[in-house]
Amino acid sequence: MYKKIMVPLDGSDLAENVLPHVKAIASGSQVEQVVLVRVVDPLGYPIMVRAHGEFGIPEKNGKQIQQERRKDAETYLQEMEKQVKAEGLKVGSAVLEGEIAETIIQYATKNAVDLIVMSTHGRSGISRWLLGSIAGRMVSHSCVPVLMVRAPGCEPKL
Repeated sequence: MYKKIMVPLDGSDLAENVLPHVKAIASGSQVEQVVLVRVVDPLGYPIMVRAHGEFGIPEKNGKQIQQERRKDAETYLQEMEKQVKAEGLKVGSAVLEGEIAETIIQYATKNAVDLIVMSTHGRSGISRWLLGSIAGRMVSHSCVPVLMVRAPGCEPKL
């Protein structure tokens, strides 16, 4: 049923908790490829040339910071690929740039992904309102099935 599984990772232990689930799904079906992705979102603060009393990061420095963030993401995904390959799965990876949920959904749609497996932080209340919920947007807007995995030790909050 699932030929290509996409696993968005953000570098956290929580995100990596999905990997045993991915292995179980892959071993129980005919998964041809697991694709690990990491989205480098645009810098969240102004990037502008300092002039006339304006402040921010000069554009040149902002581009350098973004390139370093992308390189760090590539290095991280290479390490994660090694771990997944050691489990006997065929794996690839991609570093993407853009707004996280939208970019993941677009990639999944354009690349014939059959299932997205990702973790959720389980935020609620004000932290969810302030920080948003990538998981919520994924479930609401993705046409590709999304499997959400909660962290070990999670307690129900009704």
